[in-house]
Amino acid sequence: MLKAGVLGAGHLGKIHLKLLDQSQKYTLIGFFDNDQHAAQQIEQEFGYKSYPSMEALIDACDVIDVVTPTIYHFECAEKVVTAGKHLFIEKPITQTVAEAEKLLKLVEQHGVQGQVGHVERFNPAFMGVRGKIENPMFIEAHRLAEFNPRGTDVPVVLDLMIHDIDAILSVVNSPVKSVNASGVSVISETPDIANARIEFENGCVANLTASRISMKKMRKARFFQRDAYISVDFLEKKCEVVKMKDAPTDPDDFAMILTNAEGIKKQIYFDNPEIDNNNAILDELETFADAINNGTEPIVTLQQGTNALRVAMQVIENFRML
Repeated sequence: MLKAGVLGAGHLGKIHLKLLDQSQKYTLIGFFDNDQHAAQQIEQEFGYKSYPSMEALIDACDVIDVVTPTIYHFECAEKVVTAGKHLFIEKPITQTVAEAEKLLKLVEQHGVQGQVGHVERFNPAFMGVRGKIENPMFIEAHRLAEFNPRGTDVPVVLDLMIHDIDAILSVVNSPVKSVNASGVSVISETPDIANARIEFENGCVANLTASRISMKKMRKARFFQRDAYISVDFLEKKCEVVKMKDAPTDPDDFAMILTNAEGIKKQIYFDNPEIDNNNAILDELETFADAINNGTEPIVTLQQGTNALRVAMQVIENFRML
């Protein structure tokens, strides 16, 4: 089994520690956190070994899981990679695109594997319909959250919207042509609610909204393509696939038939996949272990994490503040 360690033992870091400890593909070696008082409490409560320094933990492991605040991502990742250790890093990959591009070069130079924690790629609802999304031409996504001060160290685009940016980039096989965006700062110094319109060179348009000041939670995306409508509820882990095909000459009494202005008849039918419930964070960590052991490409590569960050930064740079 791969020897793993965690850098950063905050809210998400503790979840990663628990799952790595449970995993059959890793041996949890321990963790490092700058807050030594908190680290001692975690060590006493859960029994995970707290290391005295980042370097000591890196030396003891094969894989390092970086779950620190984003501002420290590159600093930690650079030390991991230059030590020749494999890197799992939470989203966003780094604070800037320049840092991400430098990290890509370091990973190539040192011959290690890297994966970014874009966990929604492992959401069972998205996984259930991923293979049915073919050449979408209009996409709408809403990701709304209640206010939590813990997330305000980064703009709402990097905290929430980047999940949908990454998911959309994974299904639209075309370069981004243009980005338009608006944002409103309500509580924080940076926008708390944002909307972005992303146009791709193939004509696809994606309209994304993210908010961290909503009264209720919502994480939904809808994909429209020729003869199909696909919806994904990331929060409820549900999905729906509605398709159309040429209506039969003799439809049965229960068939749903539509006739367009040209008189062409289409039959509506549902092609909903079975959803296998899973632990998305455990899956992303364990598929990374598989990629390391088999020498294959991780499901969410560092390049893909960089692409998502680049588009997210374009959104931020194109903000019209309201």
